[in-house]
Amino acid sequence: MNEQPVQLRVAMAQVDTRVGDLAGNSDLVLRWAAQGAEAGAHLVVFPEMTLTGYPPEDLVLRESFARASEQALVDVAARLAAEGLGDLAVVVGYLAHTEGSGPAPVDEPPTDADRPSDANPRRGAPRNAAALLHGGDVVVRYYKRHLPNYGVFDEARYFVPGAELPVVRLHGVDVALTVCEDLWVEGGPCGVAGQAGVDLVVSPNASPYERAKDDLRLPLVRRRAAEARAAILYCNQVGGQDELVFDGDSMAVSPTGELLARAPQFVEHLLTVDLALDPSAVPERRDGRIGPMTVTRHVLSDEPVDAYEARPATVADPLSDCEEVWRALVLGLRDFIDKNGMPSVVLGLSGGIDSAVVAALAVDALGADRVHGIGLPSKWSSEHSLADAEDLARRTGLHYSVVPIAPMVDAYESSIELTGVAAENLQARVRGTLLMGLSNQHGHLLLTTGNKSEIAVGYSTLYGDSAGGFAPIKDVPKTLVWELARWRNADARRRGETEPIPSNSIDKPPSAELAPGQVDSDSLPSYEELDAVVADYVDRDLGMADLLERGHDPEVVARVLRLVDGAEFKRRQSAPGTKISLKAFGRDRRLPIANRWRETVPTVREGTRQ
Repeated sequence: MNEQPVQLRVAMAQVDTRVGDLAGNSDLVLRWAAQGAEAGAHLVVFPEMTLTGYPPEDLVLRESFARASEQALVDVAARLAAEGLGDLAVVVGYLAHTEGSGPAPVDEPPTDADRPSDANPRRGAPRNAAALLHGGDVVVRYYKRHLPNYGVFDEARYFVPGAELPVVRLHGVDVALTVCEDLWVEGGPCGVAGQAGVDLVVSPNASPYERAKDDLRLPLVRRRAAEARAAILYCNQVGGQDELVFDGDSMAVSPTGELLARAPQFVEHLLTVDLALDPSAVPERRDGRIGPMTVTRHVLSDEPVDAYEARPATVADPLSDCEEVWRALVLGLRDFIDKNGMPSVVLGLSGGIDSAVVAALAVDALGADRVHGIGLPSKWSSEHSLADAEDLARRTGLHYSVVPIAPMVDAYESSIELTGVAAENLQARVRGTLLMGLSNQHGHLLLTTGNKSEIAVGYSTLYGDSAGGFAPIKDVPKTLVWELARWRNADARRRGETEPIPSNSIDKPPSAELAPGQVDSDSLPSYEELDAVVADYVDRDLGMADLLERGHDPEVVARVLRLVDGAEFKRRQSAPGTKISLKAFGRDRRLPIANRWRETVPTVREGTRQ
């Protein structure tokens, strides 16, 4: 093998896939691979499970889907060659299955002990896999070793872990394949690669967005590069999938930890980088059994590429916190609507901050012509609420109409006597019924406007303001809603555009306006206090003792926890919404509805720390 430094131009295709769309995702691979070839790349890397989309959830359990995925992989390899891309090495993620219709996997068939431990009866062994395609063939297949089973991930439910680390020599460069979680585990496949001796590790990913996660990735990739003693290509998915949104943020890091290139967040992007690798820096190259994995080596080409002039790589500028969150929410909403084939959305406009922010998000995501806002004033609605809703409609250009609900509420009240909260909730349910009717009549998807703070404590009406198909700010605390509104207006000013959100919607005290003079503070602690407790109790799972130790007011904690615990049945019926936090309501947090456990003030026993 040539011991002089060798060059390799690589590309990471940060793409937006659709779950279950094997044909569309295959076309996407062909299209972006061609762009990589036009850019002069020798290797193009795609995200995790590109062909199937991620996460495919229980589609994994259907053998018909697994067989189709295997066949799609073989077909993509053949199509690449047929379109003149056979000399290009392409790494693509897919769903593998030992009894699929494609070629048999490299490693041995699994025993019963290797199978997932859930009770779903099925044949074969599903694998979260990546393959390297070249010359019309599937050269090697890699099966993900570490299967995350926390937060939104259920991979131990679905997949069998792999035990083989394939290393492919491409133009004199030894390339090891891994997948996503393998990169997050110290002593995992990257550690095996470091002992085996490789020049480059490729890591297809489907790593969901959450706030500030991009700050964790670069240090992580640097640690794995040091462990592997090799350059690392981290290629992440972009786009929305149900409650998840993926931000991309793909990157290349040198063996010494230098950031060579980084892609922008929340957009499809082809990130190319020229690597100059020194094979002599790898003292020994081994195969066979190393720790828990077996290293296999495959040679495509020993001869390095001819020397060429390297191009400068790009490192995308980081986004501010509010811009990052805003773009995540816009992308999550856009992909939910478009991937489900929905033409437009409708929402109730109250003049308040939540509906104003949701409307602005919807206009940014879909365009004003696909957004319909409805004013639904009751006899308790203030004049400024309707004026603020009209002002927002003018500023954003969305469709706007007004349907007064007072006559409808009066008709209900003439038939049945309702007082107190029941009477207040009636107004919300009349609004929900009207909005659902308009949704059915015109084919709009109804957006709910509840935020994380309200959803946490059950400050909403079932089949009223909680009615709808998607909740764009479901995982956004109220205090962050205000921050986002101010940021979006400031961003508009910076661009010389009209501020979309009326200042009065931002500045006035929040109110459901279901009773005379009602404001949220009548029923809830201040949102600053509430959000701080919710972040610790919901996102971080802290118990009473830890909450008090963190300095929260005991009365506020007791009140908030009682409300949060009592609202689980409401949350179970709520619409999906984009996850942006450490722990979102939905698949990220699963608690029993019938649940007698309650956090109490700890009893201090003799000899214990107070």
